[in-house]
Amino acid sequence: MNSVRKSTPHLASPHERGGIFDLCPKGGLILNLEKIRKEFPVTEELIFFDHARVAPLPERVRKVVTEFVDDATRFGTAHYETWMVGIEQARKSFARLINAETDEVAFVKNTSEGLAIVANGLDWKSGDNVVIPDIEFPANVYPWWNLKRLGVETRMVHAIEGRVLFDDLVKQVDARTRLISISSVECNSGFRSDLNRIGAFCKEKGILFCVDAIQSLGLLPMDVKRDHIDFLSADGHKWMLSVEGLGGFYISRDVLEKVYPVTVGWGNMVNAADFMNYEFAFRPGAQRFEEGSPNTMSIHAFGAALDLLLETGIENIEQRVMALGDMILEQLQKRGLKIYSSTQPEERSGNIAFVMNQDVSRLYDWMLENKVKITVRDGLVRLSPHFYNSEDEILRCFDLLDKYLKN
Repeated sequence: MNSVRKSTPHLASPHERGGIFDLCPKGGLILNLEKIRKEFPVTEELIFFDHARVAPLPERVRKVVTEFVDDATRFGTAHYETWMVGIEQARKSFARLINAETDEVAFVKNTSEGLAIVANGLDWKSGDNVVIPDIEFPANVYPWWNLKRLGVETRMVHAIEGRVLFDDLVKQVDARTRLISISSVECNSGFRSDLNRIGAFCKEKGILFCVDAIQSLGLLPMDVKRDHIDFLSADGHKWMLSVEGLGGFYISRDVLEKVYPVTVGWGNMVNAADFMNYEFAFRPGAQRFEEGSPNTMSIHAFGAALDLLLETGIENIEQRVMALGDMILEQLQKRGLKIYSSTQPEERSGNIAFVMNQDVSRLYDWMLENKVKITVRDGLVRLSPHFYNSEDEILRCFDLLDKYLKN
């Protein structure tokens, strides 16, 4: 059946790694940008520097979705068992991406759902508190604010110029702090949190640690075990290069029983496949949070995107994007534009935001008319290139910015 994804190949040779690597004359493998860009048809239409918002789909994701639709159209559910194999392959790929066990991950429809599973499922006591930064995307704000009805306080850590300082975070912690929730990368500023330091602090204090990872997964290495992360959630439509409405959720085995599955259906149960054998007993792993029929087509798309990332290597992707970021920072400094994002290496990510003195109300539309996709919001201009973008595209973008500034 053509629509089933192939399992992630062994990382050994350029051929096995999807043909996007060449042998370096001095040994080792190097990314071949020309081959990479063929995987991204968007390069024929736009300069796309907006992966922190919603990413364009790689060719292999389009192919998997098309083949799935064709198969379902021609054969209905005749190949359903094979579809399920593809789902479990995608589950393994996501677990591998974050260094989790396969039974510690579940599929969710978005980041918000994963965070809500935690917020709604913990046994809160009146007087408990949660600590979060005050520059979080709303997905990591409202689930905790919603707990006010239970007497749970949400303490907001004030960020300084887009940076969430560790010392300011821990100052908000006291004996009643149950959980710290933070983004691995802040959406507007691109500030990269020191997850290892925060996780070690949480472990020492007996505090649960929750991470919104949507702005880093697919770009920056993630190790939930090393960083003592208890919960992690991320939709696949940004740096992971997949479709909207399908992502991954991680819950450590160590805290699995602390979170009750509030949304209950047939899929949560240990006898899920034995429909008429009623037994109210949750699955032993993270799948207890998958309450019903899976979003099969989107999971296949997610799996295909994850395979591309894993074949390329997250470390290679990070190195490439940081090099593009260096060039963007250089161009901004050359023009005297105020850089809002941190330029400290350990605090950088793929998001680079800056401020312009000129009116930016027309900038988004003007750049899009000139076939460049960026984000302009909250008084900031944000560029977020991925590993397939080129240096020439950066120069073209800034040439257009210069023309805008002259108008």
